[in-house]
Amino acid sequence: MSATSLATALRAGVAQLPGADIGAGQQAKLLAYIDLLARWNRSYNLTAIRDPAEMISRHLLDSLSVLPWISGLRLLDAGTGAGLPGVPLAITRPHMRIILLDSTGKKVRFLNHVARELQLENVSPVQERLESYRPEAAFDVIISRAFATLTAFAGAARHLAGTARLLAMKGRYPADELDTLPDWVRVESVEKLGVPGLQEDRHLVIMSVIP
Repeated sequence: MSATSLATALRAGVAQLPGADIGAGQQAKLLAYIDLLARWNRSYNLTAIRDPAEMISRHLLDSLSVLPWISGLRLLDAGTGAGLPGVPLAITRPHMRIILLDSTGKKVRFLNHVARELQLENVSPVQERLESYRPEAAFDVIISRAFATLTAFAGAARHLAGTARLLAMKGRYPADELDTLPDWVRVESVEKLGVPGLQEDRHLVIMSVIP
């Protein structure tokens, strides 16, 4: 797919996202991020998705579908991998300070390159495991797109949660995981996400930690 076609697909998808005010400059940065990801992916195997056109829906629009639930000034993307959803959120929410946390060196190197190339001054990639990460300041939101289970995510983030909301991006409705959450986790809501161009279930589990 040509660069023009990719831009058209992104523009059409963004128009279908509720509450997504994403300007032309931000869309250009989103496309530049996908271009970097596709190029680095050939050598570094950062994502199983190889086709940039598929990355539009499965990576960009999927990440941006959570925007209505993103608020505050500081966000932690736990287990960010190739920067999802953190990089798209950083591009579209430039007022937020976003930490991209991952334990894999090659992914953090890629994210540092992305931050430099796209001049994302609100982004800080950090190589660390979530359970051992000790930041200097608290977060308003801790989000994850790739953690194994809700219990594992909540447990690893518990020391950071405080007043932060925990947002877990999931595919199908995670009934079994919700049933087995520990009693110190409060489920505030489970939101069904609509991702333009993706005919698959997506959900966002919003949780908090009971002190």
